Amino acid sequence: MSNDSRPTEPGHGHTGEKLAQWAESRLGYRRVVRSARRLVFPDHWSFMLGEIALYSFVILLVTGVYLSFYFHPSSNPVVYQGGYAPLRGQSVSEAYASTLHISFDVRGGLLIRQAHHWAALVFVAAVFVHMLRVFFTGAFRRPRELNWVFGFLLLVMAMFAGLTGYDLPDDLLSGTGLQVVNGTILSIPVVGTYLSFFLFGGEFPGDDLIARFNTLHVLVIPGLMVALIVGHVALAVRHRHTQFPGPGRTNGNVVGLPVKVYAVKAGAYFFFVSGVIFFMAAVAQINPVWTYGPFRPDQVSAGSQPDWYMGVADGLLRVMPGWEIDFWGHTLALDNFLPLLFGVLLFLAMGAYPFLEAWVTDDDREQHLLDRPRNRPVRTALGVAWLSVYAVALIGAANDIIAVRLHVSVNAVTWAVRVGLFVVPILAFILTKRLALGLQRRDREKVLHGRESGVIKRLPHGGYVEIHEPLDPARLHTLTAHEQYRPLTAVAVPDTEGATPSRTQRLRAGLSRALHGTGTQVSKPTAAEYEEITGRHRS
Repeated sequence: MSNDSRPTEPGHGHTGEKLAQWAESRLGYRRVVRSARRLVFPDHWSFMLGEIALYSFVILLVTGVYLSFYFHPSSNPVVYQGGYAPLRGQSVSEAYASTLHISFDVRGGLLIRQAHHWAALVFVAAVFVHMLRVFFTGAFRRPRELNWVFGFLLLVMAMFAGLTGYDLPDDLLSGTGLQVVNGTILSIPVVGTYLSFFLFGGEFPGDDLIARFNTLHVLVIPGLMVALIVGHVALAVRHRHTQFPGPGRTNGNVVGLPVKVYAVKAGAYFFFVSGVIFFMAAVAQINPVWTYGPFRPDQVSAGSQPDWYMGVADGLLRVMPGWEIDFWGHTLALDNFLPLLFGVLLFLAMGAYPFLEAWVTDDDREQHLLDRPRNRPVRTALGVAWLSVYAVALIGAANDIIAVRLHVSVNAVTWAVRVGLFVVPILAFILTKRLALGLQRRDREKVLHGRESGVIKRLPHGGYVEIHEPLDPARLHTLTAHEQYRPLTAVAVPDTEGATPSRTQRLRAGLSRALHGTGTQVSKPTAAEYEEITGRHRS
């Protein structure tokens, strides 16, 4: 047996270097670090929306862990003997008593609890606005369709996380919301009763709801959200960041900040977001459960309002007429089922839109440059119409408060919301589309004639004109870099005599004309037009 031994070399490295070499040989982290150093982050204000969502989610996790040390997710009745004097001696649930204990007896508990609630509202708002930015700029196009799906699922998960957390304190306001949730679930045909009994552990309100909601809120939903965020960030790094058009920016590069500079700005921004959320928690009271009292099934909290992101569901329920139909010996509660169905379809349309647009445009190229919303009038108008439905339904969720504050009939407010749900989206679509086309025409005029300088010149015949200055090359590039699609045409199946396009082909061609046909975009100035008009101005 041979002995291939080597002499021991004197060690020159320190312990830290040896540890780094050991880790590199087994993990290969330096390759990852070198790859990360090559990342570039576009420096545009709209990208901070996703960062707000990420940082508020971190605050949610930290404050949620703190609250879990003191919260008791149980419906068992106890006699409250805590620091809130008006409720001493009252029989309340353990969940409600522990919420009061956090608010009044735990040092800093009320601040952490309110910061948790404010962070939840900020998180959902940031995800929602971030998705709107992605939608209006076309950042969902290939290869980022899966990123859009992750963001959409994250928004849905965030809404359900807020709903389950909102109902944990077992106060009268959250109990009122649970009664609405139970009624909506019961309206689902065939399976509604089974779902309600499974969720509440029996007849409403049951004894297991708080424990089950706590499991969902603390374990299941956050785990899914962490997975979605990790997947979303990983795909964003994999496909590179999108960027707005400009000089030197193409589909093959990214112009922006190096990772070291971005990391410093991101760290400062995290502390800024944290400071704002904790400032709101310190000065703005939210969800004072002690003023509502413990939940009782025979009572309803007057003026109850859900958090803003669930307001659309509550608004649709409030303005829906009390329609019911009997079907095969069963009563179908349309006044609850139709709002649920409409709300689900509203969000599914949001989630499926990228795939619909890709099918309509037949564009399977990778797109890394963003659109200016004005250059996609129909898409922008559809997004604003969707938002108008959300806004009108949100107003419907406050019909009682509006009626009291403005001294009008609640029926008048309800009917205004009912009409608005059909009229406002159409008006919003038309006005947005016309506004986008008007902005396109203004951009065309700027390209051809330059910008207004404010200098007035008198002509030989006595008239006055304003002198226009030519745009700089960077601005010209921004106004003319966008691509204009041509609508598809329905083509019959080849090698088939007398064949006509199928219904699917005709539908696709019709949608393509609606999206990019006549009247949906203003043609960009050609090079010949630019040379002719600018030459005339110079002469």
